[in-house]
Amino acid sequence: MSRTVVVIGSSIGGVRTAQALRSEGFDGRVVLVGEESAMPYDKPPLSKQVLAGQWTPDRTELLSAEAAQRERIELRLGVAATRLDIAAKQVHLADGTRIDYDNAVIATGASARPSPWRPGSGVHVVRSLDDSLALRADLLRDGPVVVVGGGFIGAEAAATARGLGHEVTVVDPMPTPIGRVVGPEIGQYFTELHHRHGVTTRFGTGVEGIEGTAGDLRVRLTDGTELAAATVVVGIGAVPNDEWLADSGLPIENGVMCDEFCRALDAHDVFAIGDVARWYHPGHREYVRVEHWTNAVEQGVCAAHNIARPDDLRSYRPVEYVWSDQYDWKVQIVGRPTRGTRHEVVGGLTGVKPRAAVLYTDEDGHLLGVVTVNWPKALVQCRRLVTDHASFDEALERVTTLDASSPPRPPRPAVPAAPEALPAAPAAGGDHG
Repeated sequence: MSRTVVVIGSSIGGVRTAQALRSEGFDGRVVLVGEESAMPYDKPPLSKQVLAGQWTPDRTELLSAEAAQRERIELRLGVAATRLDIAAKQVHLADGTRIDYDNAVIATGASARPSPWRPGSGVHVVRSLDDSLALRADLLRDGPVVVVGGGFIGAEAAATARGLGHEVTVVDPMPTPIGRVVGPEIGQYFTELHHRHGVTTRFGTGVEGIEGTAGDLRVRLTDGTELAAATVVVGIGAVPNDEWLADSGLPIENGVMCDEFCRALDAHDVFAIGDVARWYHPGHREYVRVEHWTNAVEQGVCAAHNIARPDDLRSYRPVEYVWSDQYDWKVQIVGRPTRGTRHEVVGGLTGVKPRAAVLYTDEDGHLLGVVTVNWPKALVQCRRLVTDHASFDEALERVTTLDASSPPRPPRPAVPAAPEALPAAPAAGGDHG
């Protein structure tokens, strides 16, 4: 009998899951449910090209109606899923309808953590197309912009607003931007990047309150100072969209808990992928949740394979990858730099056209992660090295050979491999994440 897969969530993870089911030879019914009425669209451009006005929204489209028809993907857009009935194997929708499933894939992603400050207007988050367009409308007016949060979204929004000619201030209680990812020593170079482009930074300081309305906002900081702003952008993280599953019986703990095959614990006909999934990573030997584009795509492909080929289950053990465009810097991160206890820089992070790779290691000499700036060739090499679990010294030697400007390094003593090396991971696909 024909099987039905219902994919709940129409962003990148949901769309790629539906398409991958067809690539895997699944010939049953595929239904893609999305809360937004717009055709599925890509989100990374929202804080950059769309916000800057360089792209119209149609350029972000992930799936056209024609493509969906060609691939036999049924679209149920503009209606949210409100409940998952595991016993009856049904997805309940906000319009009162129910869809029976043989397998369900939860791909509802994450939402921007809401601003705790509630002025009359003028405070924005950037998570959806409507968010981006609303912020752009405010940025078409004159006036200073305050960005709360120095992570990827905050840094990209600051760069875009500055490019539109605004006076911009970035505020974050961390000592440096994206310091949670690269550490404070490397984060200081990102502070200098902001400064070179005329952005004021107030790192190591929090926001106590925001008052006023759009065009006339006052941002009170924890050090007692006050910033005037016409527009405020809040980028303080994201929360998984799992609240609609509260009565489903699924184990929920900062996302849907899954096994290494992306199946929900205790409900193996239900899968979860992307920002909403918290799955057991057999290499890291812990449950992880990753909020990156590449992860949503690759996890969707893995889930599709396991649905289409249940007798050939594939373990999901990715090498994390994310990228960010800030001013004239292309920042690419592979692996888990935050786990490192030491790092070395190959190349340089200063000057007009910086080009560098920062390699991170632990006390046992494992290569844990790499951050590259404006150096795609090194990024390709480093993704392979992290995937192959190369030692830090081997990786450092190989990357150094790519940089003719680096002085020769003295030989280092070999570091013995850990007794339980991480299992090999499949190479991460795609050039963006």
